[in-house]
Amino acid sequence: MESVILKTEENGKPIEKPFSLTSNMKFLVTGLIFGIVLMKSEVVSWYRIQEMFRFQSFHMYGVIGSAVGIGILSMLLVKKFNVKTVSGETIQIKKKEFSIGTIIGGLLFGFGWAMTGACPGPMFALMGSGSVAFGVALLSAIGGTWVYGALQSRLPH
Repeated sequence: MESVILKTEENGKPIEKPFSLTSNMKFLVTGLIFGIVLMKSEVVSWYRIQEMFRFQSFHMYGVIGSAVGIGILSMLLVKKFNVKTVSGETIQIKKKEFSIGTIIGGLLFGFGWAMTGACPGPMFALMGSGSVAFGVALLSAIGGTWVYGALQSRLPH
């Protein structure tokens, strides 16, 4: 299979990196494993998500809290030990400024999550598990992303 050249930027300078399906198999395998973990831990279960939004179960709060804790610990370790990417690049973490758009976006995200019973990430795992009804939610998420892209310059950031 022929490789495609991807143009990206590194330190403000454009660089070209070859892309081929075989060199990116690690991402496919990681995604498959992550999807299996999501399914087995029931975090993509519509019933578990509804229990969370109705304050009937600790399951999802425990999973989300654990993920936040691991994320904080990981970021501290990345900064402390100056961890590099697998390709040897320095990881740069940029500061983000507070914006009212973050609050609005978070609320829209939460409302969509509560209404559909699915966070956008696990929707692919749900589709892969045979829950084709989530195709509507997935198409809606893609449509929302497209609308955001079209309106981005007029939204508060």
